[in-house]
Amino acid sequence: MSLLALAAQAQQIGQNGVFQKEEAVTFKTTARLVIQAVTVKDKQGRTVADLTADDFTLLENGSPQAIRFFDYENLPENPAGMDAVAPGAVTTESGSNGGDGPAPVVRHRNRRLLALYFDFTAMPVVDRLRALSAAQHFAETRMTSADLVTVMVYAGGSVQVVQEFSGEPGAIAGTLRTLSAQAIQGADDTTGIGMDGATGAAFGQNDAEFNIFSTDRQLSALQTASALLGRLNEKKALVYFGSGLRLNGSDNQAQLQATINAAVRAGVSLWPVDARGLTAEAPLGDASQASPGGLGAYSGTAALKSNTSRDRSQDILWTLAADTGGKALFDSNDLSAGVVQAWRSMSSYYLIGYYSSNDAQDGKLRRIQIKVGRSAALQVDYRHGYYGPRVFRNFTLADRERQLEDAMMSGDPLTELTLAMEIDYFQLNRAEYLVPLTVKIPGSELTLSSRGGASHTRIDFIGEIKDAFGATVRNVRDSIDVKLDSEMAGGFADHPVAYETAFTLLPGQYSIKFLARDLNTGRIGTWQMPFLVPDLNRELQTVPISSVVLSSQMVRLDQLPHKAGKKADPVHPLVKDGQKVIPSVTRVFRKSRRFYLVVEAYPHTGPAAPRLQSFLAFYSGEKRVFGTGPVQAAQIAATSRGRRFSILHATSLAGIAPGEYICQLTVTDSGGDQAAFWQQRILIVP
Repeated sequence: MSLLALAAQAQQIGQNGVFQKEEAVTFKTTARLVIQAVTVKDKQGRTVADLTADDFTLLENGSPQAIRFFDYENLPENPAGMDAVAPGAVTTESGSNGGDGPAPVVRHRNRRLLALYFDFTAMPVVDRLRALSAAQHFAETRMTSADLVTVMVYAGGSVQVVQEFSGEPGAIAGTLRTLSAQAIQGADDTTGIGMDGATGAAFGQNDAEFNIFSTDRQLSALQTASALLGRLNEKKALVYFGSGLRLNGSDNQAQLQATINAAVRAGVSLWPVDARGLTAEAPLGDASQASPGGLGAYSGTAALKSNTSRDRSQDILWTLAADTGGKALFDSNDLSAGVVQAWRSMSSYYLIGYYSSNDAQDGKLRRIQIKVGRSAALQVDYRHGYYGPRVFRNFTLADRERQLEDAMMSGDPLTELTLAMEIDYFQLNRAEYLVPLTVKIPGSELTLSSRGGASHTRIDFIGEIKDAFGATVRNVRDSIDVKLDSEMAGGFADHPVAYETAFTLLPGQYSIKFLARDLNTGRIGTWQMPFLVPDLNRELQTVPISSVVLSSQMVRLDQLPHKAGKKADPVHPLVKDGQKVIPSVTRVFRKSRRFYLVVEAYPHTGPAAPRLQSFLAFYSGEKRVFGTGPVQAAQIAATSRGRRFSILHATSLAGIAPGEYICQLTVTDSGGDQAAFWQQRILIVP
């Protein structure tokens, strides 16, 4: 039976207390079973194995909870000391349940559950082979009959269970050898390895542009893997093989928190392994790249920049491990040591279950405290809290507002909808800045409803901006109802929905939390990130410029959807000749559409009048593959501190080969001998 089938069965039997009979009534109970995996060790680090339920005291938010289920999971390293239970056997009567609600299911009693997870989307072939070889070495040399191992792969936009839980080292090693052969052949498709139709679609997205330049999808896939494992009540460890994860300031911080919360809720500890291993880099680079120019290679600047970039790519891995009870393995060529340390951490433990006395479905954090009364010297390791259930359904208008506000205040971000966000800034006067905000949602994740003979999609938005001191300085609450004809509704799944708003802010450091809800289904997506509005008045060494906005779409103001046309200001920095520039957000552009770049410059008034011109270029590595001649900046306003210039580049991408490029903008002021440079990764697709 597949993992997903077991998961569905486990959910039906023990989690919700929902039982259905064919052509009959549905009976429900509000009892919510909470399972805790508790490890108890003495001063010498040895597991204490002779405790009973009476030795434990359990509190939730300070309220005592009655223990209704108690079981001891014996995980000896010596196979001879094992309990005689066949791998994969289902045991439904272990422990006791006190008669309140259904008994929890212990499917793999006295088994160590270990998941080997490979993130192929961020691993070059060399790292894949190294990671697969290390996992294969573990399977062939360290697995015992107490171990059950599953192999999961994130590739092609989906999480795939390529090997169900198995206690056979040969089966695990064979799967890993097949993956290695595919990596050598350069194939990412693993759908033919021991999979069924259900597991192949555990996590998938069809909107390719939302998968580029984003760490969110990798974290979301890891969240999906944790949720799959969470259907099993036993303790689990997931070994994550990847080549680093880098969360930039423009990425979604909420997704990181949601992934950690999902792992903690599922009882999964994450053990990241950096598949790049220990590397030594030559100061001038290796044969795979051109030698860098300048003095950086000789002063140590280039090496410091490379090391800093590498360290930042490991920060998320360290956070995932630290917040879920695991440990990360960095800068080691023995990658199998990462699997071994996760394997060693899975010592014998107690399964303790109770039915929470808190029936509120508010999604708030519930803190758990477990004490062992026998001796204060014992070391007790357990999950110290979990987020309660929450229900988002189509209630009254007041209920909907309250639910959305609760989601806004909750520390457990909802990431059921995929969001992509871009925040820009443009100077209005010496003190104030206009901060446009653009949000995109894949059309495939929204649900259409029929009303009045047309298709509609309705979306709620709520957000707030806080300053560096945590005070709310701006907020937004909006709702849109997009009406589609039959032709537009047919292709709706292939197009994103864009929402725009704007704020006026002073220079400073801010953070934003933004939620979008599909009113047809109640699904919510969260975006959270810090951002900076710089004080361009202090920029004296270079030409002060605004945010650089990239786009492949300009729409006439009277053709803008929903209420955007009424809100568009003719002097808005993104409005050019009666057309609105729609920011790309995802930085993915098609060859068949024109490429637009919009930026404003605010040169300081000096003895010479500003003479601004700009140059646009695309680079592939160190090679310049495309460039435009100078574009003269047009003065659009004069401020108390100088002048305001607008720059618009519009060019065709037809002659550029599909691929990833560095887009570089250079703005020069020949009158003041100053310049400004800006770079951004983009992807051009057919």
